[in-house]
Amino acid sequence: MTNRFDTPNAPLRAEPRPYAGTQNVQSVSATPGGLIRSTLLAAGAAGAILVLFWLPAEYGIDPTGVGALTGLTEMGEIKQQLAAEAEADAKAAAAPIAASAAGDAVPALAAPAPEILARLDRIDAQLAAISAVIGAPPGLTSPEVVAAAAAEPAPDAAAAPASDPVEAAVAETAVPEPAAPEWRDEVSYTLNPGEGIEVKLAMEEGQTARFFWTANGNVVNFDLHGDGSGQNISYEQGRAVPEATGTLTAAFTGNHGWFWRNRTDVPVTVTLRTGGQYAEIKAP
Repeated sequence: MTNRFDTPNAPLRAEPRPYAGTQNVQSVSATPGGLIRSTLLAAGAAGAILVLFWLPAEYGIDPTGVGALTGLTEMGEIKQQLAAEAEADAKAAAAPIAASAAGDAVPALAAPAPEILARLDRIDAQLAAISAVIGAPPGLTSPEVVAAAAAEPAPDAAAAPASDPVEAAVAETAVPEPAAPEWRDEVSYTLNPGEGIEVKLAMEEGQTARFFWTANGNVVNFDLHGDGSGQNISYEQGRAVPEATGTLTAAFTGNHGWFWRNRTDVPVTVTLRTGGQYAEIKAP
């Protein structure tokens, strides 16, 4: 007689039941080919960002031309030029101090390579054009200096009639030169293309000196700064500036003055006139 409670000899096993929520879910296997493809896509995207945006914005390198269309190339070139100017100015300022401490003669500034001068000239021309349209970056030049640089006529415009609107604009923005008897010292230097020079006034903290300098019909880059008493300060900077006038108040006891560099392709003569409170003028 068979017991109705008898079970087969096979072990009991619960049959899995499909869950309705997972019937349409498909897994994706992480195959080596899929990982390599994802890695290559990510690397391609990073490379595109590097070439299209980062290189033009940081270094002015634009192999695709996208940086020129978006304005990033000009930004990168400006950054590189400012860095080069700052490094050159720092070396020019440190060389006389180191030479004086060692008792050696101050070495003459070495002229840059012609290809570097040509590139910097192109960058200066682009910056001058940008400044004429949208204005110079804040803090680099005063409004009067930017207006004078933007309205400066071409070299052959000197013979134009007095009614020329460009000459009229220059006449309106030009600062009148003070009378000669007010000046205490006057020095002039001729800078060859790419050459720079530094002239400073020995001043006590709080002393004020008057100044007027001119590139005599041309333009120069300049940096008005000071150092001494363990401190350094930059009062004003400018590019492609024909002349400037004003007062200089010493922020601390030390040497305060100008560094000029000729970025044109012709010799430029810079004339500086000073007066007011200072012990002496320090010039090469």
